[in-house]
Amino acid sequence: MEKLVILSFVFALFISGAKSVTFTFTNKCTYTVWAGTLNNADKPQLAQTGFQLDTGASQTVDAPAGWGGRMWGRTLCTTDASGKFSCVTGDCGAQVSCNGAGGATPATLVEFTLGTGGNQDFYDTSLVDGFNLPMSITPQGGTGDCRGSGCPANVNAICPSELRVTAPDGSTAACKSACAAFGTQEYCCTGVSNDPNICKPTNYSMIFKNACPDAYSYAYNDGSSTFTCTGANYLLTFCPS
Repeated sequence: MEKLVILSFVFALFISGAKSVTFTFTNKCTYTVWAGTLNNADKPQLAQTGFQLDTGASQTVDAPAGWGGRMWGRTLCTTDASGKFSCVTGDCGAQVSCNGAGGATPATLVEFTLGTGGNQDFYDTSLVDGFNLPMSITPQGGTGDCRGSGCPANVNAICPSELRVTAPDGSTAACKSACAAFGTQEYCCTGVSNDPNICKPTNYSMIFKNACPDAYSYAYNDGSSTFTCTGANYLLTFCPS
């Protein structure tokens, strides 16, 4: 009976046109990056929620049709004498696998809502919570507009001092958003500013937008930052050339 149920489920997926989507993570940075993944609350956790990518390394992760969630990179990660693992940016707890924990801000995020049965995938790159490393999304195959997205620029190099997160060597490890840095309604689009007609770009959000026009720079920046494709797999590159 159990085998019959499993076969029926597989057959149902087949006739509905549902299929898994393959994400290929590639690290072109000159340093090691630890990838992290987090499912939306109503979606299943992926088989890999965190892993190490040395320079030049790649790894694939499969997601079921209809999945939604986010991916990001963690940098400057170390394991101390007690065995505790931690990262200066994008940390998701004392572990290589994030296991349902989100990345600490600031971190460059890529976000996906995958379609089912031939429906569109939606994807974006978000700097709403800040930036830690360049990242890009490249659809592979698929139909529709299927444009690449991302933030290939090094925003850390132009980050104002009041938004900087400093690495142990004194360099800029990440750049906070104004919301993360100051927490005001104006910058976070909350309270009286929780309205697209009120919450507009600021001098701070424009630093991110000018550097990475395809990425979300603040909460209501969706008009120019959400992309669609149908039936594609996706290449996610840290430090794209």
